[in-house]
Amino acid sequence: MPFSVRRSAAVLALLLTAGSFAAVPADAQVSAVDGAGSPRIVGGDEASTTTTPWVVALTTSNGQFFCGGTLVAPTKVVTAAHCVTTPMISSGVAAKSPSSLRVVAGRTDLRGYDGIEARVSSVWFEPRFRDVGTGYDVAVLTLTRTVPYRTLPLVAAGDTSGYAPGVVATVLGWGRVGETAGPSPTLQSVQVPVVADKTCAAEESDFDANSMVCAGYPQGGRDACAGDSGGPMVVDGRLVGVVSWGDGCARAGKPGIYTRLTSYQDEVSAQLRA
Repeated sequence: MPFSVRRSAAVLALLLTAGSFAAVPADAQVSAVDGAGSPRIVGGDEASTTTTPWVVALTTSNGQFFCGGTLVAPTKVVTAAHCVTTPMISSGVAAKSPSSLRVVAGRTDLRGYDGIEARVSSVWFEPRFRDVGTGYDVAVLTLTRTVPYRTLPLVAAGDTSGYAPGVVATVLGWGRVGETAGPSPTLQSVQVPVVADKTCAAEESDFDANSMVCAGYPQGGRDACAGDSGGPMVVDGRLVGVVSWGDGCARAGKPGIYTRLTSYQDEVSAQLRA
């Protein structure tokens, strides 16, 4: 995740989005294929879109990877709002142009050409989103074509079972292996336990239990990292969270912060019907 000294959540989100670099903003795109040292989710393992076909990569129109996402319907992808919006000086944020975005599905190794590349027809993000520190960090992309891969069910509205302290969640993505590493060309996964809301609030001043959930080990060592933004947090075969932000990658006492998806299930479900 974003790293170095404690910063504002808005800056942290920008660093987390860009999956290919040291500290640069999200729009400073670097190809995911040239990350040295096989960087990946910190402390994780090799994963495959064969067993997790609902994990997708978001790229620019010229193929540069920058975020992750989850296929929740044949033409719908859930991701983070900060992945698909641009800050505006006078009016909060605006959606990125759909024509500038691509969704890559069924491609474990981003250096390859297997799977499907789909264009985006529309971008929806939670209208209250301004920056990750205030929550609402969720978005839905509508694709121009059907993606023929298995989808992942959303957590039900009001279902809090996946957020209980100690519940083990699986997080997937193509992000970096450490704070200064490049992006991973291959999909990775890591398992992290959910941390109690009271503990999260004590460790991260911007944490809001109504819109966020955090997960990680007290000693650190395993975590999502830059480039994993928008990717899935999965519990019991359900999408319960979206990778959002954090202070560094896998630091002791600094759990990763995820969008608490059950809080937005109604809004997201409405987009799936649109």
